[in-house]
Amino acid sequence: MSYIYQDILIENGDVKLDAGRNPVLIQDRAVIAQDIKHAIIESGLAVALIGEKSRDGRADLKKQIELLVEEETRMVPGTVTLEEPTLGQIWIFATTREFGDLQFEVTN
Repeated sequence: MSYIYQDILIENGDVKLDAGRNPVLIQDRAVIAQDIKHAIIESGLAVALIGEKSRDGRADLKKQIELLVEEETRMVPGTVTLEEPTLGQIWIFATTREFGDLQFEVTN
């Protein structure tokens, strides 16, 4: 099977290994989700969201995260939504251009 995108799976800041101690590979939709997740974490917006107490400040940070995700060229513009079921847990929902719907969690 041919993939457009392929990468090594990163979990908790480290390379995920299989039973044979080889890196676990991910493809296409999972690569896009991982790239976006890392962009959010590296931007510092997720940490800022946890520390922000005001409702307006939190709304602004959520909008900044949505806009960051929208900057990803592999996403369909206007499809990004963000939910925060609990403090420190962010769910991102969006649609990719090639692979359909995407959802993933960013936790701090």
